[in-house]
Amino acid sequence: MLNEKEKIDLITRISLDINQVKDIDMLLERILSNIRKFFNADAGSIYLKDRNKLKFSFTQNDTLQKRLEPGKKLIYSTFSIPVSNNSISGYVAKNRELVNIPDVYNMGSEPYTFDAEFDELSDYRCKSMLAVPMTNQRGDVLGVIQIINAQDENGSVIPFSPADELAIMHFATSAALAIERAQMTRNIILRMISMAELRDPTETGPHANRVAAFSVEIFETWAKKNGLMPDEINRQKDILRMAAMLHDVGKVAISDLILKKPGKLTMEEFESVKSHTHLGARLFSENRSELDEMAVEVALNHHEKWDGTGYPGHVDPRSGKPLPGRAGPDGSALPKKGDEIPVVGRIVAVADVYDALCSRRAYKEPWHQDRALEAMHQGAGSHFDPAVMSAFFSTLDVLASITERYPE
Repeated sequence: MLNEKEKIDLITRISLDINQVKDIDMLLERILSNIRKFFNADAGSIYLKDRNKLKFSFTQNDTLQKRLEPGKKLIYSTFSIPVSNNSISGYVAKNRELVNIPDVYNMGSEPYTFDAEFDELSDYRCKSMLAVPMTNQRGDVLGVIQIINAQDENGSVIPFSPADELAIMHFATSAALAIERAQMTRNIILRMISMAELRDPTETGPHANRVAAFSVEIFETWAKKNGLMPDEINRQKDILRMAAMLHDVGKVAISDLILKKPGKLTMEEFESVKSHTHLGARLFSENRSELDEMAVEVALNHHEKWDGTGYPGHVDPRSGKPLPGRAGPDGSALPKKGDEIPVVGRIVAVADVYDALCSRRAYKEPWHQDRALEAMHQGAGSHFDPAVMSAFFSTLDVLASITERYPE
């Protein structure tokens, strides 16, 4: 447990921390981790409001996490509940009212009820609960933060205190501001993707979200194996989540007659399609933020192959022409291979191909999981970086839950 000075220091760090995170998914993870640490809560969840429902958007549970093998993540399914008085979180959102429950199994005559199904399925015992609405400056409810099972210094479950109520309301206000900003950023990115979808119907919001979420999970596993520090991993995850969504945004510059063509492309048409890599990179090449730099790397390199047979090779992202000293005898760009390909390009390549294999396309039905995984396995060392593939195969259970979260 934290002493008072540590709590004051943590409040300051949390406020700074969540204001630096740009991506909504990374932000929810950071908010819940920090709040649970402050209150020494064993578990927690965040619901985001979508019209008249609350979407179960993120969860953490230390007790259940400890039951897993090292390196494995807690898998959860998304679902929605009505904004109504029937559930605890629904009541909090509907009435814009904090709820502090010492024991959810002994609540008395409250209008809401506790759903014990999760406890029964997971062999968990929820007891104390503190739930608070997140409202923006207009008073609109954005969602609900729910933390579970406060613990004393001995690890025994205790009720949340009146002082905890005041503190979590402060956190909820800061969280709401950060969430609203991150949702705006996500919506701008999705609008850019919808422009590409007008050209290529396969470039959907769900596809972009899956590829980005896959990429983050693969990167995190790869980064831990390569000794990156946790703070650096979190910072890179935040940027990669957004950059990976924009991997195919360059398709806005390709004719839809080519992108929607049902048959085999001519050589000239395929060359046109290949140009979406440097055209997408060019959109971000004039600015120098970390997001712009990573978006350039992802857009330019996600079709490169480990053995050097990918495209576009060593080209200038602004012109698509070979870099100085990087042209072959025929004037075309020399290929990139191995570690010449930025790691984020290698990672997004894996995520993009895997999602394409498992998705319906104009020319094929979704592949069965076993067939898709066999194709990915065969590509290790030729199409894909073997180290990235090792990380990919270590995250399959998480990738399956991501696919469920972002259906077409």
